[in-house]
Amino acid sequence: MDINSSELTEKTGAQIGAVTRRLSRREVDGESGRVVTISQTYPTSQADLWNAVTTGDRISRWLMPITGDLKVGGHYQLEGNAGGEILECVEPHTLDVTWEYGGDVSWVTARLTGDENSATLEVEHTALVDDADWKQFGPGAVGIGWDSMLLGLALHLTSGASMDPAEAMAWMESPDGIRFMTRSNEAWREANIAAGEKKADADAAAARCLAAYTGVGPDPAEGVAGDVTG
Repeated sequence: MDINSSELTEKTGAQIGAVTRRLSRREVDGESGRVVTISQTYPTSQADLWNAVTTGDRISRWLMPITGDLKVGGHYQLEGNAGGEILECVEPHTLDVTWEYGGDVSWVTARLTGDENSATLEVEHTALVDDADWKQFGPGAVGIGWDSMLLGLALHLTSGASMDPAEAMAWMESPDGIRFMTRSNEAWREANIAAGEKKADADAAAARCLAAYTGVGPDPAEGVAGDVTG
């Protein structure tokens, strides 16, 4: 069974609020890296959540097709997206990989906690981002993508269904998909302000980020991030 566009739309209203987002800094090889952290709790066991985020067949059902040698020291490739090396895999709680895309290398760590009834996934994405680039687009540049991925995971875990990549892409370009990205962008703008960014700078970065993702600029009558009421 595939997840269809109406199911995506139905889920998005609650999804934005179900996710926790925060920003921090971390030293990487003597340089100051930006850390984007996103987490969500799911009504499933930790074992099932671990299986969903580490098994090729399951990943392909909620994210996109994945190939490679999926073990420590091996490499993975998400179709049309990032690839990298699997640095650590400690069942059922830690997965650490490089995230390589467009010539850039960053680092992703997934941590799982929970029991038989409920489990939480926390994803940290650490990147060496130039201050000027960060100021231009803010955390939404990577955060919107992670929100989209967690949306697919949430739908898969609650229904067992699979995501058709073509339909998912078409949905992201639809008015409902743009509304979801707008709400995600607004949430990351708030996280940016909470982390100490000046409101005016966070507002401007969010506006540029949204325009880059959607090709649609903000409506001044609705605030910097447009309609976020859902």
